Amino acid sequence: MDRNLAMEAVRVTEMAAIASARLMGRGNKNESDQAAVDAMRKAFDALQINGTVVIGEGERDEAPMLYIGEKVGRRNEGDPEVDIALDPLEGTNLCAYGRPGSIAVVAMAEKGKLLNAPDTYMEKIAVGPRAKGAIDLRRSPTENLHAIAEKMKVYVSDLTVIILDRERHADLIKEVRAAGARIRLIDDGDVAGGIATCFEDTGVDVLMGVGGAPEGVIAAAAIRSVGGDMQGRLVPRNNEEIERAKRMGISDISKIYTAEELAGGEVMFAASGVTSGDFLRGVRFFGTGCETHSVVMRSKTGTVRFIQSRHKFDKKPGYNF
Repeated sequence: MDRNLAMEAVRVTEMAAIASARLMGRGNKNESDQAAVDAMRKAFDALQINGTVVIGEGERDEAPMLYIGEKVGRRNEGDPEVDIALDPLEGTNLCAYGRPGSIAVVAMAEKGKLLNAPDTYMEKIAVGPRAKGAIDLRRSPTENLHAIAEKMKVYVSDLTVIILDRERHADLIKEVRAAGARIRLIDDGDVAGGIATCFEDTGVDVLMGVGGAPEGVIAAAAIRSVGGDMQGRLVPRNNEEIERAKRMGISDISKIYTAEELAGGEVMFAASGVTSGDFLRGVRFFGTGCETHSVVMRSKTGTVRFIQSRHKFDKKPGYNF
């Protein structure tokens, strides 16, 4: 981890974004996701790392590429050992139906520092740097909102909470409204929603609700990189998922994880927009090439870089999917 691998990882997210953006709006989420997976897998082959996917597309029998446990990178002698959490297309439905907010994401950490999260649900709360230290999943949503508002020196009515639009969130939405906060409902993509809390120009202050546990680890990597705060608690749907979590080394199912426990040590994060959202623009094609918009973050330095790239297909034929 002595090199800024995030600057190399952005090439991986760019390729995945371009490949999936080609299929935007065609109504086939599996096709879009597969295109992103194939492109990301190909791009990893060029990275000088000894990488292991710990958060990926699924187990080996379910995912032909980028499965949990897969080894990626050139894997030459001396290449750094890193654990990788990825989502080649976060918000598959968003891309498939041309809606805003889909992204391609990769997080890298020192070996053993990313939580090996099972494929189940996780209750999450996330905030940006201004509210760090104010959140606690043991408290009610109303209590958290008041603590966040106090820390940010604003009124609860000034806060905007981003929540996945799901039936399971009916009570949460009702309570947040009763507390007086504003709500932005999203169809998919709570990784992007969590990251949005860390950038003031998005207008998002808090992420609340239940989403995917693997996505929680990815979001934590990004949020840690910019000094935000996050907590997560697994919400298994059945005994099978509880047993699966225990097999993956999680003994206390009800444990509340901090951002550092979800993604510890030195963390690097890269994301590229597929369709335009709160903090990243989507891919724009112009015949002989395309333009991508990405963000690169690193916890060691706290540096955040937004990268606007123009790709020429005659110079980079591999990008012309």
